[in-house]
Amino acid sequence: MNELTPHQKDAIGRAAHLRKEVMSFQSEWPRLNSAETLPPLTWSELERQLKSLSVTEAGAMMVHDLVEATRKQASFKPNELVMREILCIASAVMDETFLSDSSSSDSEEAAPIS
Repeated sequence: MNELTPHQKDAIGRAAHLRKEVMSFQSEWPRLNSAETLPPLTWSELERQLKSLSVTEAGAMMVHDLVEATRKQASFKPNELVMREILCIASAVMDETFLSDSSSSDSEEAAPIS
């Protein structure tokens, strides 16, 4: 049998991490027997609303990448976990202090050495 490439090993590691995340979530939050569902919503509508809710320009600029990452993994996760991740994105972009610590350290790192 051929040895796995680094890319294959990375993909297997990411899949195992995702599986562990889903199993942990399902263990903590068992499925409810409720027939009530949320109204349909598109990813574009979600992104637009999250950008609108963002309190900083930096937060608004992050929304596309965060929503895209969530969308790409959504089919592999329970709906409630996807909703939780969306709520975390909303919380982060609505937090005025979310990027303040990392922004100041980034600017220090980007400053030329004299």
